[in-house]
Amino acid sequence: MRFLKACSFLLFSAYSISFAQTTTQKLEKAYQVLVNDEQAKYAITSLCVLDANTGKIVFADKENVGLATASTLKTITSATAFYTLGKDFRYETKLSYTGTINADGTLQGNIIITGSGDPTLGSWRYEQTKENNILNQWVTAIRAAGIKKIEGSVISDDSAFGTSTIPTGWIWQDIGNYYGAGGAAICWRENQFDVHLKPGTSTGSSVEILKTVPQTPYIQLVNELKTGASGTGDNAYGFLAPYTNIGYLRGTWGMGIKKTGISLSLPDAAFDAAYRLQDTLKRLNIPCSSQASSTRLLALENKTITTEQKPLLNIFSPTLSQMVYWFQKKSINLYGEQLLKTIAFKQGKEASTRNGAKAVIDFWSGRGIDKNALNMIDGSGLSPGDRVTTMAMASILFQAQKEPWFNDYLASFPEYNGMTIKSGNINDVTAYAGYYTAKNGNKYIAVININNYSGSGISRKLFQVLDALK
Repeated sequence: MRFLKACSFLLFSAYSISFAQTTTQKLEKAYQVLVNDEQAKYAITSLCVLDANTGKIVFADKENVGLATASTLKTITSATAFYTLGKDFRYETKLSYTGTINADGTLQGNIIITGSGDPTLGSWRYEQTKENNILNQWVTAIRAAGIKKIEGSVISDDSAFGTSTIPTGWIWQDIGNYYGAGGAAICWRENQFDVHLKPGTSTGSSVEILKTVPQTPYIQLVNELKTGASGTGDNAYGFLAPYTNIGYLRGTWGMGIKKTGISLSLPDAAFDAAYRLQDTLKRLNIPCSSQASSTRLLALENKTITTEQKPLLNIFSPTLSQMVYWFQKKSINLYGEQLLKTIAFKQGKEASTRNGAKAVIDFWSGRGIDKNALNMIDGSGLSPGDRVTTMAMASILFQAQKEPWFNDYLASFPEYNGMTIKSGNINDVTAYAGYYTAKNGNKYIAVININNYSGSGISRKLFQVLDALK
């Protein structure tokens, strides 16, 4: 009997080893097809597949070469935020006033919006954060205080995160568009606005700006867009620097396009938040005597806000788990940059991209990841200067499985190719990182990345590599 049990054990072990070798061989074969593909002729490819239960390498190649990550970097930023901030973390935005309220309801002072970095304030993604809901709450609080007239203005206090809103590694073509929106202590409507466009009647003719949504009369758009041929679609870009009031629209807008327009980044979201509240108050017959402003604008006049403020209302963001869900599902770069700065801020450091990136690197260095394998320029992966190894990313994904917040983390990953993986795409960079459970129950962590490939349609070829796990 013992002999039969021993034989059975040996056969089972041999089968397991054989299966593992077969999976490895299948991955290696599929990967070599990718490496030898004409699209990868001048590219750098890297693959790291781990056994999700043990963390052991199933197959890897160039796993210790740092590559541009694109949006797969969000998996690291999200995991670090869960570790350091906690899944129930919320941002707080305060509404208060300075001065005194007279018997007739006149506030001789200012309404102050004080931010702490909430990227969801005014966002349409959550019922509680929608612009009208926030404005209604603010107006209700102002009225409840007996304020009927303001001898002053609405001022956004965006001082907590400083004035450096854009990571230095972002490129000019991205910055003016919604996905390149910078972040400060006060964000508003995810720091974007829409421009509705109408193509001309012939190729090369002018494109008409129909309207901006919402109206942004304080921003002048110089329209240099030309009509593209039918079928060419959206090749339009906005160029707006932070804190500017003038932007340029360049590129082409194809005839027959079904889209209504493009989304641009707000140059100064803190000012826009103050502007929207003051405009709402005006329409409700609660006028202000001065123009809306912010601490940054006041500083240009050598003015400051008094610290003697009386509270009106505190508004809290959705939880970190809820934010990370959309951060990864819709790849919202703004969320990543705000989380990065918040991680630094909560450690008592200046809320800068550089400090946030260093905090993330130091955190993972303390958990066994070589800091030289994590060269982070930002928190979202939009910078082409990010360099992270597939081994480092896979190791972080492996460690995250052990945490009580893992289910929330996993739920934020999109679904591609029948796998739970985050995608990343910037110029000539495509990457995927995430989790997969095979039909036989084997669980894997996979990170695949290709930089400097040529042509299009590379995702399908990356999936053919990952299909070896099936």
